[in-house]
Parts: sequence; structure tokens; C-alpha cells
Amino acid sequence: MDLHNVALVSKVGSKESEDAVKKVAKKLLAKKIKVYTVSPVEVDGAKKINDIEDLKTTKLDLTITLGGDGTTLRTFRYLENEVPNLAINVGGNRGILSEITLPEIDTAIEQIIANKIFFDKRTRVVASCGGQDFPPALNEIYINRQNLTKTSLFEIKFQSDKVTQKMDGVIVATPSGSTGHSYSLGGPILHESLDVLIITPVAPVNKLPSIVVPDEKIEIHSSHDSNIIMDAQVIKTARFDEVITIRKYKKHAVFVRLKKQGLRQMSKLGF
Repeated sequence: MDLHNVALVSKVGSKESEDAVKKVAKKLLAKKIKVYTVSPVEVDGAKKINDIEDLKTTKLDLTITLGGDGTTLRTFRYLENEVPNLAINVGGNRGILSEITLPEIDTAIEQIIANKIFFDKRTRVVASCGGQDFPPALNEIYINRQNLTKTSLFEIKFQSDKVTQKMDGVIVATPSGSTGHSYSLGGPILHESLDVLIITPVAPVNKLPSIVVPDEKIEIHSSHDSNIIMDAQVIKTARFDEVITIRKYKKHAVFVRLKKQGLRQMSKLGF
């Protein structure tokens, strides 16, 4: 791939990650590649972006995230187009979404320049409510009740089907997010390439399993005011009289992979 403009994103508040960004930036600058860093990281010869939101309007060939899964999820939220990302695990707990660790960066750069890579396209989802679209999520959208003293009645519609159940909340997860919060609640692990979504109930009054559905429109209505949580990082709200719509996002999240591997996230969990 042509590598002219690269943005490096570090884990918030991590000196280890910020130092790693500086090392990678110098390697890229030595190859005459234009490098962008995100404040507060500064590197001589690189251009500093004051806010990660500026990634939306910056022409990029590649982003590199240096941190854990949270850093990768945060970065993809601001990549509206299909800019590929190389995820490097620096200080992350598991790095389930990551491709390499820092000692492998030289090999990765050479493979990218030589085009000896492939692109792993992942489904994203976006929630809307009250005529407003919220930021896209790569892993999941979690809808829960605001009033912790009352159990909400949730109505979930997909295609021509409807499920109604009293519960604390509901998770709509992508295949990428199948190994996250949905899995911790008993949901299945899905192959990352599938065009489906998982609806996982949270503390239903009557036992209700996760449901795997086509990645089409899902409508959710709660009898109480709700929180809408994207990738455990962004929180929006919906009133009890508003329908929350979840759709497949128009653009994929694209990962740079150095080798082909199915169920890579499952292997990261130790299976």
C-alpha cells in the first residue's frame, strides 16, 4: 500500500504508550513518511493533532494505535471512512484486537510498504434516537435502564420478529464484540467475518438466550429512560417514549493484518 500519511494514537495517560509512539514516529519519519501524533505527544518532524476528533478531517493512509483494545476502539470511532489501522498492544490487558507487539514494528512496517499484508474488514454498528445518529461502535451498543429501582420492559424488533422481556438491559454486539461483554454474559463467540449481530439480554426476569440475527435494523424500546453506551466509552440517553434504532454502520473498521488467521480473537482468549 502507498504509505504517505500515518497517524499514531497512544493510550490516554500512559507514558509507556506515549514513549512507544515516539519510537514508531521516528522510524516512519526516517522513511520520509508524514506522521501525525495526537496531543499531548510531540515528536520533532511530526505534526501534532490537538484532538483525536481531527482524525475525521485528516487525509490518512494508515493509523497505528499503541495501547490496549480501548485505544483501538476509541480511534475507530473517529475514522468515518475505511482508513486501515495497525493495532499494537502496548500496556493492554489482553490486546484482543491487536495484531502485534512493539518489538515486531520493524517487520510490520516493511510488510506494509511491500504490500505483503491483507485487510480485515469488520462490521460496525450505529445507534440513533430522536433523529440523532450517535458515534459508531465496533464492539457493541449496550442499552440499560437509568432507574436502578425498577426493572424495565424491553421490546426488541428485528425483521418481522419481536421479543418482549423484563430485564436490566440489552447488548447488541458485532462479531468483533462477541468476545467482549456479550460473551461475559453467556453469548456465543462468532467468526469475525460473519454478517450478523448478537442480541444478548442483561439479567432478564425469565431466562432468555442470546439471539443471533442478520445485521439489519434492530429497534429497541424500553418502558423507562435508558442509557445508550457505545463500546463502553460514550454514553447517550433515550427517553421512555423514544425508540432506539441500531443499524450496521455505512463503513467498516479495517484492520491491517500481517498473516491470515480465523477466530483470532478466540485464540487471544486462550482457546
